[in-house]
Amino acid sequence: MTQLQHVTVLLQEAVDALVTNPAGFYVDGTFGRGGHSALVLERLSADGRLLGIDKDLAAIAVANERFAQDSRFEIAHGSFAELGDLIEARTMTGKVDGVLLDLGVSSPQLDEAERGFSFQNDGPLDMRMDQTRGQSAAEWVNTAAEEDIAYVLKEFGEERFAKRMARAIVVERQTKPFSRTRHLAEVIKEANPAWEKGKHPATRAFQAIRIHVNNELTDLDAVLEQALEVLAVGGRLVVISFHSLEDRVVKRFIRRQELGDPVPRGLPIRDEQLNKRMRSCGKAIKASDSEVDINVRSRSAIMRVAEKIS
Repeated sequence: MTQLQHVTVLLQEAVDALVTNPAGFYVDGTFGRGGHSALVLERLSADGRLLGIDKDLAAIAVANERFAQDSRFEIAHGSFAELGDLIEARTMTGKVDGVLLDLGVSSPQLDEAERGFSFQNDGPLDMRMDQTRGQSAAEWVNTAAEEDIAYVLKEFGEERFAKRMARAIVVERQTKPFSRTRHLAEVIKEANPAWEKGKHPATRAFQAIRIHVNNELTDLDAVLEQALEVLAVGGRLVVISFHSLEDRVVKRFIRRQELGDPVPRGLPIRDEQLNKRMRSCGKAIKASDSEVDINVRSRSAIMRVAEKIS
């Protein structure tokens, strides 16, 4: 199996924030190629444990090969949206010291044309992180209603010309169904009347389709709620996002847990009655200039850290 290079984003910063107890139990909810997991294991004592989770079978293969000899590590194939069940099965609910989520797509997924995530190299239009289940991008764009395509492109890609692109996709598929990334990218490019400088005109649309095909925002909502329940008091949630939609979800979740339960204006209630569950640990962290110089994909990364307080 050919291994393409993957540079882990915000590696030191994420693990520094995550690991507060060397003998603790931690979860890397997005194993990827194991960059964060490797450093977490370096920080753990002989009594520490790490559970990795990933949808991608290629990531599972890397985990089994890279950490097979480390009894402190275990890998699970699935979505991080199954976090609650995975932790309950290990009788660790409420005992987890930290949960790390590195959202988005790994470099190998983007770089391997056969995965269909990118239009830079032509490949099958798939985009599924877990190729063992679900509908591929090709199946979706060839069958979805025009209004559904427009909705996805606008909501998940924040694409101004979503309706024009959706119309072009539906017209094209009537004579030539989509099966390749370059074909879809060309149709979207032609339907985009205003190209952004330095950005391929299909970038936002491809992002939107990937998010939809993989249920990324739905899964993110689910894992944030579950992380709160599996964490021990004092446990950390560390999330690295790569675009505004993800970061907005994470920011709002942490803020909601900091404020506690909503109460009617003017109702006399003590602060401890508000059921505040988390506190934010400092401000959002971005990649340093030196990291961006080494890995341009880190330029959009934003890391947020919160600690469970009750």
